[in-house]
Amino acid sequence: MHAYRSHTCADLNASHVGQTVRLSGWVHRVRDHGGVLFIDLRDHFGITQVLCDPDSPVFNEVEKLRSEWCIRIDGEVKARDESLVNPKIPTGEIEVFIRDMEVLGAASELPLMVFGDQEYPEETRLRYRYLDLRREVMQRNMTLRSDVVASIRKRMWEIGFREYQTPIITASSPEGARDFLVPSRLHPGKFYALPQAPQQFKQLIMVSGFDKYFQIAPCFRDEDPRADRSPTDFYQLDMEMSFVEQQDVFDTIQPVLQGIFEEFGGGRKVDTDWPQISYRDAALWYGTDKPDLRNPIKMQDVSEHFRGSGFAIFAKLLEQEGTQIRAIPAPTGGSRKFCDRMNAFAQKDGLPGMGYIFWRDQGEGMEAAGPLAKNIGPERTEAIRQQLGLDVGDAAFFLGGKPAAFEKVAGKARDVIGEELGLTDKDRFAFAWIVDFPIYEKDEETGEIDFEHNPFSMPQGGMEALNGDPLDVLGYQYDLACNGYELVSGAIRNHKLEIMIKAFEIAGYDEAEVRKRFGGMVNAFQYGAPPHGGCAAGIDRIVMLLADTVNIREVIMFPMNQRAEDLMMNAPSDPTSDQLMELGLRVIPQE
Repeated sequence: MHAYRSHTCADLNASHVGQTVRLSGWVHRVRDHGGVLFIDLRDHFGITQVLCDPDSPVFNEVEKLRSEWCIRIDGEVKARDESLVNPKIPTGEIEVFIRDMEVLGAASELPLMVFGDQEYPEETRLRYRYLDLRREVMQRNMTLRSDVVASIRKRMWEIGFREYQTPIITASSPEGARDFLVPSRLHPGKFYALPQAPQQFKQLIMVSGFDKYFQIAPCFRDEDPRADRSPTDFYQLDMEMSFVEQQDVFDTIQPVLQGIFEEFGGGRKVDTDWPQISYRDAALWYGTDKPDLRNPIKMQDVSEHFRGSGFAIFAKLLEQEGTQIRAIPAPTGGSRKFCDRMNAFAQKDGLPGMGYIFWRDQGEGMEAAGPLAKNIGPERTEAIRQQLGLDVGDAAFFLGGKPAAFEKVAGKARDVIGEELGLTDKDRFAFAWIVDFPIYEKDEETGEIDFEHNPFSMPQGGMEALNGDPLDVLGYQYDLACNGYELVSGAIRNHKLEIMIKAFEIAGYDEAEVRKRFGGMVNAFQYGAPPHGGCAAGIDRIVMLLADTVNIREVIMFPMNQRAEDLMMNAPSDPTSDQLMELGLRVIPQE
């Protein structure tokens, strides 16, 4: 017999009754039923009930067992009484009577329990992550993640992609986030950087003549943490293709991701129609460039109904350049109680409030109620109702000003309204391509033009577009949104050197600086660069959605905490004096 096990803790069933078996695992739970000890023995695969009474030669040793001790048992498989069969587990028909036992690893008093669903502070869970990972939900999440990655790889190979590895240590590159710098011992005073993404390398792979590339790539960014973002590192499905247009990338990646969600989505509906929505329309309709389309609410511009109206606040706002009034329709939200609650929500988010109108049946017909309705009169109120397609029992909420100042809150309000009114279809994955991103933005204080989005995107219209107003220039850049999260980001790349230099010149970077910062790509583009494009899909967020959790740390094996600390391994840590001396560095204490 094997030194540790003849079967896993999920293998045994009624067909094994009478056999002598060997199992190894962790003591999940101990129950004492009048001198008979029942133990749920757990390994990665499942749970088997083992038992021991005073007739067993190892009864005294078994009595000493506590939760999470790692043990090996030998015993005889017995059928459970029919009334005691547990249909919820594969081994529920049998139990194993212990004849011999060996303690493989005793456990001290536990800082957190593995058995049960107790809630523990995240700091405790991360400090003792090896215990946290023993819990059933975490075993399930990590298995899901591994299976998703394996399926992605299989699907990419099946459509003609090959996986190539790019460097983990490279040069610093301004790609939208802070680099992690690595000091060089051999070149004192100089630094490498961990790659924010394989962006430049995958473009160079295309220039090198490889037609299709993908990689499950680690990326490193020194970012502020959020629930849906790791503060240090993450993994993405990185892909690039030569001789393609934007639609080719969409047509390639959709079957891969759609298949993943169908395979691992637990039966939830997966939309097959992925609409393409312009960045500006997404901001107008949803208040975000990662809309949750499970919620059918679409915001609208209703400025004309308030221009010159009796509602002075909005009327005066609209006299200022660049202002707008937007309405958030709320089907079935037509009660004063709900409207007041949403108004309080806006105030809590830093706005003065949200105006509202709701429509009710007064017996003799429909009546518009609320302060706004009284101020603007029945004609304007009716025009708003008709534009929004609302009826008795419905409501609408209004925000005004410069869109940049209220769009984010409007988007959150739309989400809350959809949730509270039961309009958001929770049992579904809804996707949308967000396209036509503006390449440039103007700093309102300095008036300077800078990149708003990916500087390596090919501008729509090429060089001709760059000779016009920079704020009108759109890029062949795209994101894929799913259920309110950005899952994919990509672009058709700017592979023409003269267009690339002009694009950076508009943002204030002269040719010398471009050549210095992006020397590898600049040089390569001089030697016959093909048109190419691609995208990257966030593995962590995909698994987060499939696991139905809102915290990305629930699907990462060993994540950092919110302060970018590894409490288990004590990172970041202080370097030794010898390490600093070898690198020619000195740490200046923070005041």
